[in-house]
Amino acid sequence: MLAGARPVAPFRPGGQNVSVFLDALRGGEPAHMPVWFMRQAGRALAEYRALRERHDFEEVVHDPELTVEVTLQPIRRYGVDAAILFSDIVTPVQAVGVPIMIRPGVGPVLDDPIRSADDLARLRPLEPDEDVPYVLDAIRMLVDELDDDVPLIGFAGAPFTLASYLVEGRPTRNHAVAKSLMRTDPVLWDGLMTRLADLVLVHLRAQVGAGARAVQLFDSWAGSLSPDDYRRHVLPHSRRILSGLADLDVPRIHFGVGTGELLGLMAAAGADVVGVDWRVPMDVARERIPADVATQGNVDPTAVVAGRGPALAAADDVLGRVGTRTDHVFNLGHGVLPSSDPGVLADLVDHVHAATGR
Repeated sequence: MLAGARPVAPFRPGGQNVSVFLDALRGGEPAHMPVWFMRQAGRALAEYRALRERHDFEEVVHDPELTVEVTLQPIRRYGVDAAILFSDIVTPVQAVGVPIMIRPGVGPVLDDPIRSADDLARLRPLEPDEDVPYVLDAIRMLVDELDDDVPLIGFAGAPFTLASYLVEGRPTRNHAVAKSLMRTDPVLWDGLMTRLADLVLVHLRAQVGAGARAVQLFDSWAGSLSPDDYRRHVLPHSRRILSGLADLDVPRIHFGVGTGELLGLMAAAGADVVGVDWRVPMDVARERIPADVATQGNVDPTAVVAGRGPALAAADDVLGRVGTRTDHVFNLGHGVLPSSDPGVLADLVDHVHAATGR
């Protein structure tokens, strides 16, 4: 057990007050298909917008009580089967002294990007108790607040996505500077990715030690890569993280956007669950993912914006393609859009629960 970790009762599939989320991902027969939404906390909720009128984003992330409140808001509203920590993928990078900032309307911005061997020294190892105590405190508080049947998901950004921000200096559509570095200086690229993988692994292990009962590794921009580039330059580093979590006995979810051609490789990196975006029908995705790996997804987020009818129709399409498998977690194919109606999201949860109840 990790130092400071809470003792966890043995998992009993199908037991009373059991998490259907964990049951589905551990080979059980859950009472219904579990549901949660990426970015379920945030701008779609009026209560979140009201809180943000008083506190900026960084303040929410760095204040455990505010983090707890924002994380719990969608649990109260939607009745989802899992919570996910409210934080940001660049938080641990900021915590080791890299001045990457979240600029409203832009995203992560680093005015002095990392592009040389000397720049690597700016990425020192993460010391969670010293660098991100607010994250660990928030997780401990959430574990006390959440019912046993609603586990908390910890998360982190994958090395390629973090490297894209650090090398480019800002969000980009083509990741040309990062991919050029990957191809022209593979030694520097490997050094950067190794440091990021080590940082992410320590961050995720600390989250589990504080009480997170599952983790998701977000490789948001991996879909910009060819399978060969992913296999050669990215997969070993994602595998370093996911294999480094294997002894903790928590489900490991691996998700990226536009990764339809990479689904098998993302599973090969060591995922227990592969998240699928909306571009690949779920039955097609299943053909690309090993049979012993669970899936998550994959309603187009814009179907929610379109209203209740289109959202429920999209959900039924996913459910039909999943069929009788019990190892699927219902989710959107990416994050909840700010213009989403919370009522539609709540209806989606009720609909999936009712349609899949056993």
